[in-house]
Amino acid sequence: MIVITTPTGDVGRQVLDRVLDSKEAVRVIVRDPSRLPGHVHANAEVVQGSHADPDTITKALDGADRMFWLVPPAGFHDAGSARRHYLEFTRAAAQAAASRGVRVVGVTSLGRGYEGEAGLLSGALAMDELIEGTGAPYRALALPFFMENLLRQVRPMGEQGTFSLANTADRPLPTIATRDAAAAAAALLLDTSWSGQARVPLTGPDDLTPDAMAEVISDTVGRTVRYQQVPLADFQARMVQHGASPALAQDMADMVKAQNDGIYDAEPRDAGSATATSFRQWCQDTLKPAFTS
Repeated sequence: MIVITTPTGDVGRQVLDRVLDSKEAVRVIVRDPSRLPGHVHANAEVVQGSHADPDTITKALDGADRMFWLVPPAGFHDAGSARRHYLEFTRAAAQAAASRGVRVVGVTSLGRGYEGEAGLLSGALAMDELIEGTGAPYRALALPFFMENLLRQVRPMGEQGTFSLANTADRPLPTIATRDAAAAAAALLLDTSWSGQARVPLTGPDDLTPDAMAEVISDTVGRTVRYQQVPLADFQARMVQHGASPALAQDMADMVKAQNDGIYDAEPRDAGSATATSFRQWCQDTLKPAFTS
C-alpha cells in the first residue's frame, strides 16, 4: 500500500497519477475529497483530513509500507516560522512511519551543508533531520527552484514584457520541472529494493541566470521579455503590504538571500543529479501555452 500526501498539489497529483498507472494499491490523504478527480476516487482509498494530524496519519498508514511526503506551505498569514511549520507538520508522520517501518519518499530543499539562515529552505532541511532522527527509511528528494514558480509571472510577462524576482540577475539559479520531481518520487515509491536513508539531489540539465532565462522565454514566446531584479528589502516589504505575516516575509527573504549566496551549490551533485527537462523545453511545453491562453 502506497500513501500519497498532497494529492491535489502541483507535485503530489503528478506522483499520484504515475503510481496509479502502476496498479499498486494506493491511499491518499486529502482535506477536501471533492477536489479529487473521478479516476482517483475509483482507483484509490481516500482518507479525509490533514496529514499533520496524528489520528489521520495513523489511519492512513495502517497496513501501508510506502509514503510520499510533502509539507504544504504555511498560510499566508501564519505568524510562526517556517522551521516550526515544517517540524510541527512532520513530527507525527515521522514517528508513525518509523514505528511501522514505512519507507518515506519526501520532497525537500537542495542545500544541506549551507551555513546560514535560509528561511523556508532551513525549515525543509530541519524536517529531514527530524525524519532521519526517527530511523525511518527515507529518500529525500533535494530540489532547487521550481520552474513552475514562473507561471505566476505570466501576466506581467504579457502586459509589461518583464518578470521579476529578488534573485541576482547574473547568478545561475538551478531549477527543476515538477514533472521530473514527480517522476523521481514515483520511481522510488515503486522500487522495493532500497532501504536506509539517503539524499537524492536533483536539478534540471541547465543552470541559467535569471537574465539567461529571460532570453530563453523571449525566444520561446516570440516577444521580448526582460528580467527585473527587485531589491531584497523591497521584496520583503511588498509581501507585508500584500498581507503576508512578518514571519513569512522574513522567511521568504532569508530564502532568496540564501539562494543568492549559493545555497544550492552547498550540496554535492553529480551527473546522475540532472533531470530530463531543460528550461527551454519546459518553456515550450508549459509556459508558452499558459502565456497564450
